[in-house]
Amino acid sequence: MSSLCIERRGLLPGGRIVRAFTVGVLSPGALAAIVMSSAVYAADNDDAPDVYFTMGVHNDFGCQPASKCLPQRQAGDPSDPQYPEYWISDWTMFRVFQNYANNPPPYTNPPATLSPQDYTVSYGTTYYDSTYRPADGDGEGAMMEHYHKYCLPIFPIENNEYSCSFVSLGNKAYFLTYPEDRPADMPECCLFSPQNHPPRRDFIKHLPYSANRSALLNGSVQAYALTLQGPEPILFGYAFNKALSPDAATGEWYRHPQSFYFSGDSQTAKAPIVSQNYTSFRKQRPQAADTWDKVGQMCTAQPLPKCQLFTYQEQQDNKALQAVPAKRGAGVWSDLKAPRLRPSGD
Repeated sequence: MSSLCIERRGLLPGGRIVRAFTVGVLSPGALAAIVMSSAVYAADNDDAPDVYFTMGVHNDFGCQPASKCLPQRQAGDPSDPQYPEYWISDWTMFRVFQNYANNPPPYTNPPATLSPQDYTVSYGTTYYDSTYRPADGDGEGAMMEHYHKYCLPIFPIENNEYSCSFVSLGNKAYFLTYPEDRPADMPECCLFSPQNHPPRRDFIKHLPYSANRSALLNGSVQAYALTLQGPEPILFGYAFNKALSPDAATGEWYRHPQSFYFSGDSQTAKAPIVSQNYTSFRKQRPQAADTWDKVGQMCTAQPLPKCQLFTYQEQQDNKALQAVPAKRGAGVWSDLKAPRLRPSGD
């Protein structure tokens, strides 16, 4: 999640009206079956599918013409890196909750510009295969982001100390939780979006290059960042190592991903800045039994309910489903307004 700033619309596709912005995984991104008896995940009165604006990374909604989601490169900008056709990488996730304003990402691992008192640490793994084709023929590509013992803190949820996974198979994206630490009333699986495919190998073309952020870390990275409007600016960024290095599995030389950094939920999850720093990135094809097959095993409810992660805490606090918190921070993606495209940090 991998995650991105995304825009929710009413009856999509075919459309009703644009309603609000939220976030998708990218989560990887999104970066996701609801127990129908659970009041928290009961279907609302709106049968609209959750389709989101993702700047062209996960779908083409809002990208007509296509140039709208292709920031122009300037003379002197480096060439765009690409993902390998398939890969696996562990990562360390830093939830930065203080001293980030004057110490922006990308960060080293651990963040050299911060102290250990400024962040918490958790871990996870991303699996990616651009050659995957789902059995139903709906789209292409597969990606799974697994968060171990600490879920992605982009939702207004107080306690994120549970494992979760965001899985995109073709165009569909799912959210999974696990029995050993599943929060009360959370489902085993829910449908995050019917139109949220994995990032393509050349996804970085959709993000503005940031010369200022690229100058950080002693100029060792190529950094890309997008800032979008909300009650406060919301960041989505990605960095590749500038220098070529050999793949740990194949020996092939290329620019490896360095980190994925973004705004989390700042008020409830206390995650104004989050950075996933890649470790052991390697061109290795994921095994279906460890990844994609989990969707078929866990997403068995018929019909598969939609995720309602942005209202989970309100429900747990016995608040009205549509209540809006009095104070929202930069990480509340569901409040975003129209995107404002500009390189962040420039």
